[in-house]
Order: sequence, then structure tokens, then C-alpha cells
Amino acid sequence: METNPYAAPAAVVDDVAAWDKYDLENSKASRGKRLGAALTDGVISLIWLLPIIWGGSMVGDVRQGLKPAAPMTGLILFGLVLLLVILVINCMLMHRHGQTIGKRALDIAVVRTDGSRVGLLRYIFVRGVPISLLGAIPYVGSLITLVDLLMIFGKERRCLHDLIADTIVVNA
Repeated sequence: METNPYAAPAAVVDDVAAWDKYDLENSKASRGKRLGAALTDGVISLIWLLPIIWGGSMVGDVRQGLKPAAPMTGLILFGLVLLLVILVINCMLMHRHGQTIGKRALDIAVVRTDGSRVGLLRYIFVRGVPISLLGAIPYVGSLITLVDLLMIFGKERRCLHDLIADTIVVNA
């Protein structure tokens, strides 16, 4: 029997993006990696925030006529452009890989508890918005934010926002 060198490969390939429950439990990201990713994302936020703060600090001098308005406006616009670029990059990474820039740097990803991909809308509106809204409640909001963060020390290593969105953070 001759083999056809032009035939399609017949090898069986497992889907590497799917996990079972046992694999998910064993591949949960460590608390240190999650903290590192959050800190990395926080430092990246400084990239766009610093020009806006610097430009905003010029407002008093511009109002008094000591400095022209162009540098202040330029810095604020530059910061807003950087914000938009970082937001687009994070949204693309989250949609495609379940990662932000910080999570990508530390090789961790957010997935559903069944191992499927987390959609961008679920990540934003189910994982992020409820905790942000609850955190904005006067007096109680600070407590809810603290509880959200401290839940990482539980047995499941899942924060409140993970429980709400039915997600888990795993090593990618």
C-alpha cells in the first residue's frame, strides 16, 4: 500500500484550550501571581494617569496666565490617548486569551469554571461592574471591596468577583 504524500495529516490532536475540572483545580494561579498581575496592571495604569495628573497640575498656572494652555491640553490629550490604547490592548487580550497585560506578563488567564473562554462582555459587566458599583456605596463599599480582595485567601482562591462571574484564574 502506498502512502499519499499530499494527504492531510491523520494525527489526533487534543484541544489544548479545554480543561477538565481536575486540571482546572490543579492549574489555579497562585495568590502571588495574581497579586503580581494586579500590581503590573496598576503600574501600567500609571503610564496614562501621570500625564493627565501633570497636565491637571498646570491648571492653576494657566488660569493665572503664568503658562500657556497648550502644554496642559497636550499632556491631558496624550494621557487620554494612552488610556485608549491600553484599554484597547487589554480588551483584545481579554477577548482572545482571557488575559490583561499584567496577566499575560505573568502567564495566567481568566476562564469559566467549566474551562471555557470568558467573553469580554462577561468580564466587564459581570466580573467588573458589580464590584465597582458595590464599592461605590458610601461606607459599605469599602468593606465590600476589602471582602472581595480578602476572599483570595480562602480554600478556593477565588475572589468575590470570581464567584459572581463564575470564573477562575489559572496558569496559562
